[in-house]
Amino acid sequence: MTGDAARVQRIAALAVALEVTVAASESLTSGSLAKALGAGPDAADWFAGGIVAYKEQVKFEVLGVHEGPVVTAECARQMAEGAKKLLGADIVVSATGVGGPQPSEGKRAGTVYIAVATADDTTVRQLSLDGDPDSVLAGTTSRSLELLEEILQID
Repeated sequence: MTGDAARVQRIAALAVALEVTVAASESLTSGSLAKALGAGPDAADWFAGGIVAYKEQVKFEVLGVHEGPVVTAECARQMAEGAKKLLGADIVVSATGVGGPQPSEGKRAGTVYIAVATADDTTVRQLSLDGDPDSVLAGTTSRSLELLEEILQID
C-alpha cells in the first residue's frame, strides 16, 4: 500500500469517527485528490465528491474565486470555501499552483497553494516542490492529503 493510500485509510477512519463529509476542489491536480479520496474505505459514507476547476473561468464562475491571479493563497482558500458551499461538505481540501515545466503568473514551476476549509477556519499552506510536472502533481496530492489528515486530527 502506498503512503497516500494508507493516509486515505486514516482520513476515512477519522471522517467516519467525526461524522463529517469530505470533498475536494482542485486545479493542477486534475482530479487526483478526488480519485484518491473516492478510493478510500466506505467512501460513500463520508466522501461528498470533488470539483475540478482547471480553467480560471471555472474558478471564478463556479467556485466564486475573485478574478485575478489564481496561483495564490487566497485562491486556494476561496476554492475550498466555494466547494464547501456548493457540495455541502463539512471539510474541503483544495489545491492550485504551477505544475510546470514553465512558470505561470510570475511564479516558478512547483509553486503550489493548498487549503483545507472546515466549519470554523480555513488553513492554507504554500509549497515549493521540485521535479518534473508529474512529480509536482504527485507531491501536491500527497501534501494535500497530509494537510487534510492533520486538520481532521485536530477536529
